[in-house]
Amino acid sequence: MEPRRRERRVIAVAGAAALVAVGLNIAFSAVAAHRRRKRRELPGFTAQVNLSAAEIKRLTDRIIAKAKETYDSVAAVPLDKVSFANVVAPLAELDALQFPLVQACVLPRMVSPSEDVRKASAEAEKQLDYYFALCRQREDVYRVLKAFAVKGERLGPEATRFLQGLVKDFERNGVKLSQSKRKEMEKLKSYIAELNLKYLQNLNDFTKFLLLSEDELAGMPFEFLKDLEKADGKLKVPLTSYHVTPILEHCRVGSTRKQIAVAYGQKGGKDNIGILENLVQQRHKFARLLGYANYADFAIEPRMPRTSRKVLEFLEEMSEQLSDVANKELSILKDLKMKEEGDAQLGMEDLLYYMKRAEEFKIHLDIGEIKQYFPVSLVLSGMLKMFQDLFALRFDEIKDAEVWHDTVSVFSVWDASSSDCLGYFFLDIFAREGKYAHTCVVTLQNGCLCSNGTRKVPAAVLLSQCPKELDGNSALLRFPEVVRLFHEFSHVVHHISNRATFSRFSALRLEGDFAEIPSLLLENWCYESISLKMMSGFHQDITKSITSESCQSLKRRRDLFAGLKMKQEILLCLVDQIIHSSENVDIDSLIKELHPKVMLGIPLLEGTSPASCFPRIAIGYDAVCYSYIWSEVFAADLFVSKFKDDLLNQHAGLRFRNKVLAPGGSKDSLEIITDYLGREPSLQPFIQCKTRNSL
Repeated sequence: MEPRRRERRVIAVAGAAALVAVGLNIAFSAVAAHRRRKRRELPGFTAQVNLSAAEIKRLTDRIIAKAKETYDSVAAVPLDKVSFANVVAPLAELDALQFPLVQACVLPRMVSPSEDVRKASAEAEKQLDYYFALCRQREDVYRVLKAFAVKGERLGPEATRFLQGLVKDFERNGVKLSQSKRKEMEKLKSYIAELNLKYLQNLNDFTKFLLLSEDELAGMPFEFLKDLEKADGKLKVPLTSYHVTPILEHCRVGSTRKQIAVAYGQKGGKDNIGILENLVQQRHKFARLLGYANYADFAIEPRMPRTSRKVLEFLEEMSEQLSDVANKELSILKDLKMKEEGDAQLGMEDLLYYMKRAEEFKIHLDIGEIKQYFPVSLVLSGMLKMFQDLFALRFDEIKDAEVWHDTVSVFSVWDASSSDCLGYFFLDIFAREGKYAHTCVVTLQNGCLCSNGTRKVPAAVLLSQCPKELDGNSALLRFPEVVRLFHEFSHVVHHISNRATFSRFSALRLEGDFAEIPSLLLENWCYESISLKMMSGFHQDITKSITSESCQSLKRRRDLFAGLKMKQEILLCLVDQIIHSSENVDIDSLIKELHPKVMLGIPLLEGTSPASCFPRIAIGYDAVCYSYIWSEVFAADLFVSKFKDDLLNQHAGLRFRNKVLAPGGSKDSLEIITDYLGREPSLQPFIQCKTRNSL
């Protein structure tokens, strides 16, 4: 029997008891919900989306109890009796069945209108995170898994990858360490979390301001000035990004720009540099406990580059490749400064201002007017149509499905050719009190094969804060909001397209670098006339779509000074990578050395350190700040190679859906993209795309 068929048969045999037990819980809750709400059920969808605070608590307890039962059962398997059926399959089945239950508990924290429900959900998330972290440290379960892995039973490629992932999860959580080393690891994790908090707290507690006269703020719009408080005959300018960025973009007084930039660049100050250096050292200790040479290698191991050396090579090559175009951009800015101020010595404080000036000269685009062409309802309908046409999908709205708020809509997703139901998505896009404030996608259920041979279909929620209708008229979106909505809906389509066997390989549970590539690829459609016209229409006459000239201007605006902008990103990514791959780095000295090299001779602003006010380097993106640039490069290659000349080619879209989106994490990400392109990905398409319209 071929390995993949055997793998599926084994899953069908194993874990039947778990399916029955959890299945009864689901069925009971579903019946109760039906009696209470009389809403239409969605075939293949088991997540509950409208639980009370008490129901969340009870379900959390059941999830933990079932997980303990399954892990105890696996741990009890004699080492000479291990098999896929009694070791791996039960854990796969547990993930498949419990993921939608977990999401039913944690989603309300972000969306529920009830404060009590949000609190119960937040508490459930803490409990579940804590418990599953303990599960990944169970030495008895790891011993059994390792025994099966060593046994070398023949498996299909996806089952093999699943097993390897399970083993690696345990090892990265310290299960191979002695008890004393494990205690040391837990102390390090606690101390690292404490340092993270201190770094962020220093930024949040920064309340300094500057007192400036109106003359010193020449060039600032009246609307900006009128909102500033007055003190001692001057205007009080808080040093927040909300105030600093407009000044750096619009203020005509060079000395003011420098004063503002220096003051803002000291945010966090020496305290945060000291915290960051300590933080890096603790991370290195943590990584070495687990057998890694440095923290960067630990952080990057599960990602596409695999090693820190590969990331450093990538960033250095990117910087070098961008130098020619960045130098040309710099010359333009220096010429503008010479004409306006009689001084060609350009500083970091001048970049945003003269980029803005160049944009005004080169691009005639009224952002206020552009907004008039993007009513929310039209953007949504055009976006859905474009995704349907490109990927051979059909979206049907379900009017009577269970939801958590009356502004939420639900859609089923069908394959246009086979008429198979591929999944569901919920649109919760309108602003309301208590709701999560940013645009994002939350998964409700992963696509996977269950032990009884049935398939759970993927389901996701798109959250946003779009303005509501006013007097029956659809509210308008700013263009960046259109792009953000489009980007996040691309994640929805990626998730729905998943056809992997295991829940672990859902399309949004991927290597971090790969997860953003499809969405960054599809963002390109937001800058092309054919697709923009599908999503636009003048709010007073929707038959009048945005003009081709405006579409071209939006693209040019996106790419203007792309070389210099990317150089600034690369600088911070290099700092992040170097300090997390080397020992005892003096961060201030490193930045002073790197800054003029990467930024083509522009000196670092005296008395500032970007690392003191760069939260990504401290928490969330430590050692992986490179990831977004990496994803952009791959996305650009995919766009230029496969879509650029025919944006709505359904054959190309369907092939992309099947070859790149459908596997999810069931195959190596680099292998997926290389197979699809027929070669190794290249930097050149990115360089060409980002610099063609830059000047």
